[in-house]
Amino acid sequence: MDIGEASIAIEGKIGMFSLRGDAHKIYVQLKNAVANDQTLQQIKALEEVHNIQCFYKSIETNNLKIIYYRMLKEKNGSGIILIFVTAVPWFLFLFSSKLEKFLFEEGSLHWLAFGIIYISILFISVILQFREKAWTSFHVEIIKDILDERKEI
Repeated sequence: MDIGEASIAIEGKIGMFSLRGDAHKIYVQLKNAVANDQTLQQIKALEEVHNIQCFYKSIETNNLKIIYYRMLKEKNGSGIILIFVTAVPWFLFLFSSKLEKFLFEEGSLHWLAFGIIYISILFISVILQFREKAWTSFHVEIIKDILDERKEI
């Protein structure tokens, strides 16, 4: 059994668990919908895209261009989360001697709690940053396609 077969076997037993990412999950949903004689419009992910697309199509071209430019700014910006991720270690470094005394008191497990909390916040922040970038790219592409259809970009 190769990795693909194992992934499909796991997906069947645990719902939609897959190590291949969201694109593969959508593919599996589409494949299952076709196999069950459902229309593709019944898939929630595609319905969401359609609703977003319809909303942007309802906006006049001049305003849509302004929205497009704002979305490009968001897409290309560094984001507050990355600033947070890089600034916090330097901030902690400023107080390293006092922090070290507090975290490594004799018999104290403060360092463990601090480490777990810091790594958790760091991990969640990075995931949120990448999800935010992905959604921004998603909206930028939809708006770009609509403006291309209107020949305004």
